[in-house]
Amino acid sequence: LQFFSASFLQDDGESLSEGKVYIGEKRVRAEYYTPVKILIILDENKAMYYNYELDEDEFFNPKNTNAWFFYDVFRNPFFFEDALVKIRKNELSLEKKGIDNERRNFKIKVYFEKNPLSLRGIEVLINNEALKLSIYNHSYNEEFNNEFFKLINPKFLN
Repeated sequence: LQFFSASFLQDDGESLSEGKVYIGEKRVRAEYYTPVKILIILDENKAMYYNYELDEDEFFNPKNTNAWFFYDVFRNPFFFEDALVKIRKNELSLEKKGIDNERRNFKIKVYFEKNPLSLRGIEVLINNEALKLSIYNHSYNEEFNNEFFKLINPKFLN
C-alpha cells in the first residue's frame, strides 16, 4: 500500500467524518473534509495536526494518541505478523489484539476484498472506544511532491 490513496468515511459512534488518506514511502497523511477540515501527517515517532478553520497546529508523538494505528496499519511492515487471518468467499481479514503505549487493550480488524485485492475497511477498538473506517475510491501508484508529507504547517509551504 505504498504510494496509495483512498477516500474514507469514519464513524466513531457519535459523529461521521469524511476524508482521504495518502500513504507515502515513510509517512501517512489523513485529510478530513467534514465535519471539520483537518490535516494529520504521521511518521513513526512524530506527527502534526492542523485545524484549517482555527489555523492551529500541534506536533505530537502519535504513539501517545489513538492516531498510532493509522501509521502502524499502513506503514509498519511487522504490525500484522502475529495477526489472525480469516479467508472467506470474497473477503480476507486480519485481526490484531494487544496493548498500546498507553497500556490500553486494542483490537484492530482490517478487511480486504479478495478479487481484486482491495482494502475496504478498518475497525479499531481501544478500551471501549470504537472507530470504523469504510475505504473506497482507491488510487494506486500515485506520485506525491516532496512537500506533500512534510511535518509543517501547510500555510508555510510553497
